[in-house]
Amino acid sequence: MSGKATRYFDTIVVGCGGIGSAAVYWLSKTSSSVLGLEQFELGHGRGGSDDVSRVIRYGYHDEVYSRLVPHAYSAWETLERESGLKIIHKTGGLQLARKGEGDHVLETYMAAMTRDNVKFDRLTSTELMRRFPQFNLESNVVGFYVDHSGIVDAAMANAAHIQLARGNGATVIDRCPVTRLHRANSGNIMVHTTKGVFECRKVVVTSGGWLNSVLGTIGVHVPVTVTQEQATFYATPHMKLFTKDRFPVWCFHGSRYDIYTLPIHGNTGTKVGIDAGGHAVTADTRTFDPDPVREKACTDLVNEICPKFAGPILNTRTCLYTMPPDRNFVVDTCAYKGWSDVIVCCGAGHAYKFAGILGKILSELAIDGRTQYDISRFNITRDAIQDPTFKPTFFMGSGIEAKL
Repeated sequence: MSGKATRYFDTIVVGCGGIGSAAVYWLSKTSSSVLGLEQFELGHGRGGSDDVSRVIRYGYHDEVYSRLVPHAYSAWETLERESGLKIIHKTGGLQLARKGEGDHVLETYMAAMTRDNVKFDRLTSTELMRRFPQFNLESNVVGFYVDHSGIVDAAMANAAHIQLARGNGATVIDRCPVTRLHRANSGNIMVHTTKGVFECRKVVVTSGGWLNSVLGTIGVHVPVTVTQEQATFYATPHMKLFTKDRFPVWCFHGSRYDIYTLPIHGNTGTKVGIDAGGHAVTADTRTFDPDPVREKACTDLVNEICPKFAGPILNTRTCLYTMPPDRNFVVDTCAYKGWSDVIVCCGAGHAYKFAGILGKILSELAIDGRTQYDISRFNITRDAIQDPTFKPTFFMGSGIEAKL
């Protein structure tokens, strides 16, 4: 592309990770005048949407999310049906904690699920080990089990969204950073990139840790904290015990960390990581070096309560969380700053399971100006976004302030 001519599209999506690729896909089902822009190569590992396995679960601390989960599954089923690929792998899911330590978080989750009629089984340590003998639990460990939980193949889903979108007539350009947005005399939006200038009616910004570098050019700022997170993969020699049909995804709510794990998927080993335990960074200055302290914390917990899950470390991969102060999504237009035609989505470091349905929601906002789904809690004008004195809380269901 010469960079001299201005090309027009009805809608431009900035950032083609998990949510952005889904937005391009859902937009392409209605319009072929769609452009997706990605600053790096498609499928890159610099943001928060790469990797082959992410948790999807019904169990949530807040019914605003548990009510959205069935629609998330429906969106993934649409992708599976149209691509012919298997994206969701059901494993079941556990949430665990010690009595008097993290069990109050479990109560928050169970209360939310009860209000929304999500079925779960409350389990003692004995019941947990009877159901999953891979565990070695002390009597003070309790938990609950939700059947409809599992793994979503993130890398597969992102690629499928992009390929189907292109098949529907969408244009996707990678290695194409957006440098600024501005309003044309016609009222349309001009999107400046390193590969030329594009014109459109609507812009959807799903650029993760680079969110404010795009929004800042129109005077919008979302007070996000970007952290460098990581997940460790183990080459367990006990592979048959941790296949997807024999072992669930699970999360342990401890006194310091919320640690999550996934069974073997694809050519990886077992996987374990800490939710929101990383250091604050920026998207441009982060490193790719694992933190040995958090790596050891994961290994220590696994060795204590599920020792055969561990093995030689295959690798530890880093990624980015981009979190508003209340750890809730942002899904809204920038109308409060006079840019009702710029739509923003921030997944708050826990959105991948919802990526498909968020893409559909964003497409409805761009095409219809409204969505059938309840996103009222995700507005950009709420106190957590607009009040500079709001105390960050990143640990879902705990009410514990973030230590920045």
